[in-house]
Amino acid sequence: MPGLLSSPVCLTVIWFLSWSLRPSRAQIWTDEVSGVQYGRLESNVTLACGESRTGISVLWHLNNSSALPWHKVTSNGSLVLLHADLSAQGDYSCYDDHGLLLHSVTLRLGHPPGLLSISCQVPNHAHVRCSWVEKETFLPTKYNASFRGLGEEWRPCTVDITHKFCDLYQPAFWQPIHTLKIIETNGLGSETTFVRFKLHELLKPDPPKSVVVKEIEGHSMRLIISWDYPSSWPLHDAFPLMFHIRYRPQGSMYWSEIYSLDSPVVVFDALAGHLHQVQIRGRDEVNSESQWSEWSPLILVRPWEGQKDLTTPEPTDDYLPEDFWITKPETSTAKSHNPSLEDEGNLGLVILLVLFSVVVLTTVLSLIFVVWVRQRRRDHVTIQELASMVKMKSMPI
Repeated sequence: MPGLLSSPVCLTVIWFLSWSLRPSRAQIWTDEVSGVQYGRLESNVTLACGESRTGISVLWHLNNSSALPWHKVTSNGSLVLLHADLSAQGDYSCYDDHGLLLHSVTLRLGHPPGLLSISCQVPNHAHVRCSWVEKETFLPTKYNASFRGLGEEWRPCTVDITHKFCDLYQPAFWQPIHTLKIIETNGLGSETTFVRFKLHELLKPDPPKSVVVKEIEGHSMRLIISWDYPSSWPLHDAFPLMFHIRYRPQGSMYWSEIYSLDSPVVVFDALAGHLHQVQIRGRDEVNSESQWSEWSPLILVRPWEGQKDLTTPEPTDDYLPEDFWITKPETSTAKSHNPSLEDEGNLGLVILLVLFSVVVLTTVLSLIFVVWVRQRRRDHVTIQELASMVKMKSMPI
């Protein structure tokens, strides 16, 4: 039997078994990883070394280094990080005095969720997008969003975590008030934020697209403006838009304005020979409480400046489509910086001042005449009284 144990084959088997049963640090590291622990920034964070290790000396490492942040080790082997900041994050492991791995954990530091700052946009009657700004937590965060009208059941709002917004389609627009609820959750807790709003007041279409402004040949004071509905406003017939067009000569302080339901629109009072600025915006035609869209990009255009050909008859308006005259401005307030209009205004002002001066002068003269007449009457009465007194004194007693 001793010879059998000392044989090469038997020794090889014994060595292999002893090696395979020997504790391996790499194997224990993999099996002992217990996950992630979360802690609050700038607070004391306690990391336990597995089960209580009272009376046993332990050694802690951070990211395989014995250099640790400001800390203390308790009697049961726990590591207490004092006023931990972001530099204290990492992989922690504790070992016994023989170098055997006892426990490991990944530490993540941050803040619990706070209330969100939420804003909602309503580009049309079928879509609501609500976005939010969060308090920085430095931790992975999940969001759950839901939406409902007054008295309705909660409906899910589809969340885009990357860009922090959620979308709701086909909302109940007839409801007077809607409520959005967003629950933010991370490793340190959760927070629920509610916001209430009125969809019809938030309704704000996108600016009109494909805005084109052209001169009209043969007319030095006219422009033709055309545009399309924004692509985000699909229901043109059910929900028409009112369009607000403004234009002015470049450099002028004043805008002229036109309101129209249809495109195109003809401007009749452009300033000949001057470059003009043109912009358009839109709003729900029925809902007066809705918001105007942003203005379309500024367009620069100059009216027609061709030379008049005396051999050719004056161009007429017959060549223009009938739609141009149907869509003649519903409301227009012209404030163009026209020198001729200014001269007329100055002349009227001079005439008004002259008339006012005449009225004032007449009034003053009338007052002077009245005072003079009253004074004459008083003088006459005084003379009569003196004459009577003299006569009475001259009479014999």
